[in-house]
Amino acid sequence: MDKDNDSKKSNSKVPPSGGGGGVTGKALDWKLLGRVMKYVKPYNGTFVLAAFLTVFLAVSALVQPILMQKTLDNYILKNNYGGLVFMVELMIGQLIIQTIAQYYQTYLTNSLGQSVIRDLRIDIFNHITSLRLKYFDHTPIGMLITRTVSDLETIADIFSEGLISIMGDMLLVIAVIAYMAIRDWKLAMITLIPMPFLFASTYVFKEAIKSSFQEVRTQVAQLNTFLQEHITGISIIQIFAREDQEMRKFKVVNKKYRDANIRSNWYYSIFFPVVEILFACCIGLLVWYGCKRILTDQQLRTISASPTGVTPGVILEFIVYLNILFRPIRQLADKFNTLQMGMVGADRIFRVLDTDEVAENAGTLRPAKLTGEIEFNHVWFAYNEENWVLKDISFHVQPGKTLALVGATGAGKSSTINILNRFYEIAKGSVKVDGVDIRDYDVNYLRSHIATVIQDVFLFTDTIANNISLNNPDITLEQVIAAAKDVGAHEFIERLPGGYEYNVMERGSTLSAGQAQLISFIRALVYNPTILVLDEATSSVDTETEILIQNAINKLMQGRTAIVIAHRLSTIQNADKILVLDHGEIKESGTHQELLKIENGYYRKLYDLQFNSAGIVK
Repeated sequence: MDKDNDSKKSNSKVPPSGGGGGVTGKALDWKLLGRVMKYVKPYNGTFVLAAFLTVFLAVSALVQPILMQKTLDNYILKNNYGGLVFMVELMIGQLIIQTIAQYYQTYLTNSLGQSVIRDLRIDIFNHITSLRLKYFDHTPIGMLITRTVSDLETIADIFSEGLISIMGDMLLVIAVIAYMAIRDWKLAMITLIPMPFLFASTYVFKEAIKSSFQEVRTQVAQLNTFLQEHITGISIIQIFAREDQEMRKFKVVNKKYRDANIRSNWYYSIFFPVVEILFACCIGLLVWYGCKRILTDQQLRTISASPTGVTPGVILEFIVYLNILFRPIRQLADKFNTLQMGMVGADRIFRVLDTDEVAENAGTLRPAKLTGEIEFNHVWFAYNEENWVLKDISFHVQPGKTLALVGATGAGKSSTINILNRFYEIAKGSVKVDGVDIRDYDVNYLRSHIATVIQDVFLFTDTIANNISLNNPDITLEQVIAAAKDVGAHEFIERLPGGYEYNVMERGSTLSAGQAQLISFIRALVYNPTILVLDEATSSVDTETEILIQNAINKLMQGRTAIVIAHRLSTIQNADKILVLDHGEIKESGTHQELLKIENGYYRKLYDLQFNSAGIVK
């Protein structure tokens, strides 16, 4: 028996990280397995061939011990060299065929598993990207990443190390025991006396290791969470010189993870010696009873009586069968846990796929062009039930005009543009673009005509050119460069190493806030939107960059309907209309000059706070 390899394989079974949940429930949920098997349908040929090879390997495993028995009894003990050479050649041929079958069986099961999770990963990614933003408000991003990566890998194990492998192992165990009983039922019965103890210890081990895996999963999740938070917040740790304190915390978390793994390995350190002892007992009983039968045969032959039929070759045959029998039994507990973890992973994945918080896209309207007229009619909106964020909001923006939204944090400004983009659905009222309810438009068409520039610019780990075009094949590099020149960002991009091929790294960490903001303006310009939304687009840049951005804004607004959210009132003084929001209600509306004339008005107070701190009205 390949004890070392089996032990290493078992000890490498570290459960996937994330989620913190344990491995619980039934090892095989037929309804859940049925859903997984639907993804196998495109690969039915691969599945059937893998299953056939599994059966073939189980049956072929019976052949070699028979050949060994005949070689020993018929050729070695009888000094038949020619027959011995033939049998050796026959065994080598059988071994080659079995090796080839094993190769293709392993390759096909792994290929099947990877093909299934590839299709599942595509489905879950498409589903996640179609979910409303409301879903992400209460769902940790880390959990979704775990579902898309770690949990999916456990489903691949269902095919590579779980379902098909378990079927093959159980078939092999049944075939070996059945053949041994047919070959010599008395010898088989005596030899297999320790087997009930083996099955019992395997079951106990399976339950114990399942519990330990649950603890390991919990500690892995805590370790990942700690590392993610502290690596993300490394600047805070260093600013406040907290390295030593956080290291002590990490040592505690790391120790718990280590201890959980040690407890898991402890079960293996008990189980495998128990298996070895039981295997030795089987061998001992076989040798004792088999040799007793051989000695009895020799006595019977001296009195011309019929022998019992046990030969040295039969004993060798049974020893090999015991090796074949114990190998899958030792691995069976591991494989059942692999199958169970795969089922748990599948359950978690299908829970995400069954989420019904998908953005409604009942509309199909895709007109040739939009003019950009926007109308809110008595709109009420809440993120959570009756906790209204917008209350009876109504306004109208003519095509090509600019509407500015001002107000304190939480007034409802960003919620307004989220509704316009249909990231969230309103509870009452209506929102219209060009006189048509936005729910009647195809949602992708509607969003393609609205460009939103936000304060916290998100840049992908990619080149500047690809961050601007978002890898849209319809947008050429020449268009990107032309837009950059219009915005006034071409010079700074050219100064970067590689120019437009410069890799901005994660979240644009190698660029300044102003540079990242300029790239977001170029991105909006190349998509040539009908409606432009600016959400605090100049609040986090210096004065010099703000002037550059203001010029870019002026170019972007030409011929477009614009909604501008800004804390700096200097950026919206030329807006055609300004709405002052407070706690989801419109308190005032009008032009900059009209609002300044309102004594003790909301807008006047905001203006005075920014421009009249010395008490001098401007």
